[in-house]
Parts: sequence; structure tokens; C-alpha cells
Amino acid sequence: MDAIIKDLKSRGRRKVLPKEHRPSQAEAEEAVRTLLKWMGEDIEREGLVDTPKRVAKAYGELFSGYEQKSADVLGRTFEEVGGYDDMVLVKDIDFHSHCEHHMVPIIGRAHVAYLPDGKVLGLSKIARTVDIFARRLQTQENMTAEIAYAIDEALGPRGVAVMIEAEHMCMAMRGIRKMGSTTTTTCFTGAFRNDPAEQVNFMTLLRMNRE
Repeated sequence: MDAIIKDLKSRGRRKVLPKEHRPSQAEAEEAVRTLLKWMGEDIEREGLVDTPKRVAKAYGELFSGYEQKSADVLGRTFEEVGGYDDMVLVKDIDFHSHCEHHMVPIIGRAHVAYLPDGKVLGLSKIARTVDIFARRLQTQENMTAEIAYAIDEALGPRGVAVMIEAEHMCMAMRGIRKMGSTTTTTCFTGAFRNDPAEQVNFMTLLRMNRE
């Protein structure tokens, strides 16, 4: 288990540039103007005059995950569980992210489960954790590991299971241009990794009400 968590740490933790080391709002807007001119646009035409400001504002929202910490969201747990120690599963968590290779959208759903060990999380905390990591530049593989590690560290459960199913616009809009192709990634820790029966249970619950 320790080796698994160590690996998740190395994959799931990254440095976030402090605000004082980031470009200013004006510099960000100028970067958008540069891209528009590079594309061949006339940045003085009416429809584009305010575009740099709008893009910078939109990026602030789309990438707000850099301003949040999963530990703050997951910090509060509940110990009055009445002896419950079976799986807790939150599935079909919709998210929008962006590929760190091409900065185009990733659209998908996350399914997150854990096996409690004396305490549980508020269900909304799991969805918010997915959202934090989604609102950063990502690879799907890393995002899957980040979510699993964050919950494992905060809750100390007997195991965590994360599955992400997503469509990558870098495949649909450019390159191979294949619409509708989805990618599935999983990350298991603890009992989910070591006990095939727990994995089967997780997969079975995901399939319920889908057929």
C-alpha cells in the first residue's frame, strides 16, 4: 500500500505557480492579442476588440482549479457512520477539463468509490474534488490518479476506486479527427487494487441501470 501511495504522490502532485510569479491581467490579454494576430485576425475589428479581456476572464473560470486545494475541500469527515463499512460510490460526475498538450477540451464523467474505515466524506466533497482537478490543464491519466490520491490521503479509507470516461477534442477536432471516441482510465488503491472481488463489485455497480 505504501508503494502505491508513493507512486500516486509522484504522479498526482504538481507545483502551482504562486500568484506573485504569474503574468498580470494586462499581459494575459496581450498574449491573446498576439495569438489573434498570429491566426491572421484584425484585432481592431468590432467583434474582437474586447475578446482578449473576455478570454482572460473565461480562462480564470475554466482554470480555477489552480486557486483551490483538494485538502481544503476534503478536510472535514464524519465519524458517525453507524458501523457502515461497505462501498460508497458517486458515479456520473460530469466534468469539463482541458488537455495539457493542446489546450482543447476534455469532456467526460468520473466515477469515484471508497471503502470507509471508520469515517466518511460528504458526498458533494467528492464531486468538488473532481471539479478542482478538472479545472486545470490535465492528462486524463494524471487526473485519475490525482483524485484517487487526494481522497486516500484525506480519508484514509480501506481503498479508493476512480474511473474516468472522456472524449478528447484533440482527437475529434484535430489530428486523427475521430468524433465519439472515448478513453477510459482507472486507478485503484488498497482493497480495490488487491482484491479482484472489490473491483468486480465496483464495476457491477457502475453498470447498474445502464442496460
